[in-house]
Amino acid sequence: MKPSESSRLLLELWSKLPLARRRQLVLLLLLMVVASIAEMLSIGAVLPFLGVLTAPDKVFHHPSARTLIDAFGLSEPNQLLLPLTAVFGMAALLAGAIRLCLVWATTRLSFAAGADLSMEIYRRTLYQPYSVHVARNTSEVITGISNKTNEVIYGVMTPALNVVSSCFMLAAILLALLYINASIALSAFGGFGLIYLIVARLTRKRLSSNGDVIACDSTLVIKCLQEGLGGIRDVLIDGTQQTYCEIYRQADVSLRRAQGNNQFIGLCPRYGVETLGMLLIAGLAYLMGRQEQGIASAIPVMGALALGAQRLLPVLQQAYGGWASIRGSQASLRDVLVLLRQPLPKSLEFGSERNPVTFAREIALRQVSFRYSPEMPLVLKEIDLVIPKGSRTGFIGSTGSGKSTLLDLVMALLQPTVGTLSVDSQPITSLNCRHWQDHIAHVPQTIFLADTSIEENIAFGVPRDKIDGALLREATRHAQLAETIDGWPEGYQTRVGERGVRLSGGQRQRIGIARALYKRAGVIIFDEATSALDTETERAVMQATEALDRNLTILIIAHRLSTLSSCDQIVELHAGRVQRIGSYRDVVLNAP
Repeated sequence: MKPSESSRLLLELWSKLPLARRRQLVLLLLLMVVASIAEMLSIGAVLPFLGVLTAPDKVFHHPSARTLIDAFGLSEPNQLLLPLTAVFGMAALLAGAIRLCLVWATTRLSFAAGADLSMEIYRRTLYQPYSVHVARNTSEVITGISNKTNEVIYGVMTPALNVVSSCFMLAAILLALLYINASIALSAFGGFGLIYLIVARLTRKRLSSNGDVIACDSTLVIKCLQEGLGGIRDVLIDGTQQTYCEIYRQADVSLRRAQGNNQFIGLCPRYGVETLGMLLIAGLAYLMGRQEQGIASAIPVMGALALGAQRLLPVLQQAYGGWASIRGSQASLRDVLVLLRQPLPKSLEFGSERNPVTFAREIALRQVSFRYSPEMPLVLKEIDLVIPKGSRTGFIGSTGSGKSTLLDLVMALLQPTVGTLSVDSQPITSLNCRHWQDHIAHVPQTIFLADTSIEENIAFGVPRDKIDGALLREATRHAQLAETIDGWPEGYQTRVGERGVRLSGGQRQRIGIARALYKRAGVIIFDEATSALDTETERAVMQATEALDRNLTILIIAHRLSTLSSCDQIVELHAGRVQRIGSYRDVVLNAP
């Protein structure tokens, strides 16, 4: 990947952070500057400290020492040892404390920013149109929100901050070493830096290819887990455990191998550079020891250079390791940014209050046609349909005739490709669809149940402390479920298990019906919602539904045609078109 694209991705990531978080990052940069200055002072303080140990007379008569001598009223060279020891110790403690504070702030801010990004991805994903969710594999989204966001935190944000911090530190250390001995400082810095540049040049393509593998296989791992555990009944019956284990093994082994390779590439230069550093210091000690002043005069300079090298090598390694981590995580960063680019609905920007929808007369579909994508055929063709308020409308037709898609259009989950959906002559658009959906309750064929209590599943999405107990019990009574719940030891606090696994199919379906009734919507849509009920229970549920307020509009797709006997009108669909509209007698009983 080109450096320009790397910079573009990092800048885009910066733009996606909240303003408050960006301000905190600017403050963090200031802390990095302070930490760099403290590091420079700690290295500079070692020179007089070692000098007073080896040649106190020379230090005592040095012009720069007069301030300290006069401040403490010193009269002999040996008296310099205590104050210089204190200065050196305080400089070291200050530098260590500031660096510790910097590490704490960097880590905390990285993870806080990661939480911001994860929440924003989840928010934008939940607000995507239903058509987007239908076309997308949920494994990609789950991996993006969890695994790949973590990869961005660990592999991009924290390393990027470390690289910036390392640059400040390197500049400060280099300045301190230049003050001590310019030629040696430039030689050491140039030699160490050259090694890292060569390794970076040799490994950048491998890091990028490993990053692509990590981004792809992390999605495959989640997909394999979802499919294997989601279809566990069929897996157990068919005995296909080994097949799913092999699929998981291939994806996971490839993922771990790529992660391990990138980690090795990030760490390997350190050991070669440390060896070179030790050889360099040994060579310098030999050369300085042969000078006229002897080894005693060389010790302060050597000590300062050794301390500088001890600081320089980890910072160089941190900078290189940060670069390698960013390089290896760019594919995950790219995927995360794709999810962060998801557009939010215009209704959030303008507010649904500006486009209120009232339902007093009718729902109308005028010349509505629909296809899921431009390359796919039309699912619905030229639908003209009027549904009066308070009516009971049934929909029949063979599998694939478009019944469920038609109801998705009525619920504004999908937007017509051609034509309009209107309520009381007001077109339903992306700006006001949320307001229209407030009027609707939906009971699908497969009810989603969370692993919580019966009470929380019926009042789905309502905070527990705001659940209306009286309304809840009324809804369960109409759904023919109240007597069953009252017979359970924990009553409405009974937990249903993951996806309602502890309940029968009929009980799950009746919870879905009770959920729709609890919402007190003006329109209830049953999409084969009673198919899991026995005939007697289905009849009782439909009778209870029929007894509801006649202002309630009910749309029904039923598995058994007899369920539609009380409907005011029956709509028969065939190959995506309305074939007939009439009464139950005309359409069902007199069917050819």
